[in-house]
Amino acid sequence: MTPIDEQVDVLMSGAEYGDPQIKEAMRRELRERLILAEEEGRPLRVYCGYDPRTADLHLGHTITMRKLRQFQDYGHDVTFLIGTFTSLIGDPSDKDKVRDQLTREQVEENARTYAEQAFKILDREKTRVRRNDEWLATLDFADIIRLASNFTVQQFLTRDNFAKRLEAQQAIYLHELFYGLMQGYDAVAQEADVQVGGQDQLFNILVAGRKLQEAMGQRPQIAIIMGESLPGTDGYVKMSKSLGNHIPLLAEPWDMFGKVMSIPDHAMGIFYKLILGWSPAALAELEAGLSSGTLHPNEVKMRLAREIVSIFHSPEAAQQAQKRWDDVFRGGKGIPDDIPQAAITEAEKVVEILKRLNMVSSGGEARRLIEQNGVRLNEVPVTDPNMLITPESLPAVLQVGKRKFVRLTNA
Repeated sequence: MTPIDEQVDVLMSGAEYGDPQIKEAMRRELRERLILAEEEGRPLRVYCGYDPRTADLHLGHTITMRKLRQFQDYGHDVTFLIGTFTSLIGDPSDKDKVRDQLTREQVEENARTYAEQAFKILDREKTRVRRNDEWLATLDFADIIRLASNFTVQQFLTRDNFAKRLEAQQAIYLHELFYGLMQGYDAVAQEADVQVGGQDQLFNILVAGRKLQEAMGQRPQIAIIMGESLPGTDGYVKMSKSLGNHIPLLAEPWDMFGKVMSIPDHAMGIFYKLILGWSPAALAELEAGLSSGTLHPNEVKMRLAREIVSIFHSPEAAQQAQKRWDDVFRGGKGIPDDIPQAAITEAEKVVEILKRLNMVSSGGEARRLIEQNGVRLNEVPVTDPNMLITPESLPAVLQVGKRKFVRLTNA
C-alpha cells in the first residue's frame, strides 16, 4: 500500500481554498482520515457529483474526474454521482440569475450516457455509479424542515453570487437555497469521507455537507476543491456549455481536434497541465521553447489536439482527425474526402436542412451564421436563409464554419 504521506501529497495536489489555514486543515484531516481508515481496514468513501443539466460532459469536468481516478489508483472507493434530483433545481453557485428548471424527462435523457462518458477517465471496474434521486426523492417535508434548521438564511445570502443579486435588486428564489441543502445531504446519504469539486462548490461541500454530516452524527467529509478551472475555447472564460465555449467528450474526433486547434496560444499551457497532467518542469520547458522560438505554437497545439483526441477516442482517430485538418487547412483541398452524406428528396430550405442534420442548434443560429458568411454550398457563401436546395442541383457539399461538412445527394 502507498505510504499515507505520499497519498496526501498527491491527493491534495491542485487543491485550493482561498485560505491557507483551511487548506492546512483539510490536509491534516485527510491524513487523519487515511490513518483511521487503515486502522478500520477499509478504503475511503470518495465522490463527486455531476448534474445532467445537458446531455454531454466536457473537458472541464475531467479535472475532478482525474482527482477521483487518483483516489481509485490508491484503492479507495469512488462514486460517480449523477445529480438526477439536484439538476431539477440547478446549481446557482456560479450564476448571476436563476436557472431554468428542467423536467424529469429532460434530466433522464441527459443522464443516459453520463457514466459511459466518465469511463473515459475512471476505471469502469472500480467505479460505483449512483443517482441522488435514490435518497433525495424519498425525503418528506418534515425531513426538509429538519435539515434546513441547521442553517441560517444569512449563511446562504452572504455567498458571492447571491450577494451580487441582492445588491442589484434581482430576485433570489427560495428553491435556489435548497440546492446547497440537497448537496449537503448527498454527503450524509453516502457517509462520505471525501468530496471532490470545483471552486464554485466550496460552500456546498465545505459548509453545507460538513455541517449536515456533523448534525447527523457523522464525521465531516474532507473537501478537495480543485484550484484551477479549465478555460473554454476562447482561452479566458471557464469552459461552459451555456457559453458555447466547451469541448464535449462526445464530440466527433475531427470536431474535438478542431476545437482544440481553436484555443488561443496563451491558453495551451493550462490544457497541457490540467488535461494531460504535465509536470511543472515539463510545462516550464514547453514555455521556454515557445518563448525562444524553438517550438512553433501551431505544432505544439497540434500535439495537444492529437493527445486529447487519443485519450477520448483512440490514437487512430487522432491520426485521421489530423489528416482531415491538414487536408482542409494545410493541403489546400478545402473539403475533406471522408464527410457524411445526406439525401435530399424534395426542395428544402437551407435553414431547414441545417437544423435537420444537426449542423446548427436552431434556425436562429443558422440565420446568424449565414449573415456572417459562415455557411457555404460548394465553397460559395450562402447569403439567403430561404434559399432552396433541390434534388436536381445535387450532389453538393454544404459546410458550416470550418469543420462541419455534409455531402448532399439526390439518392
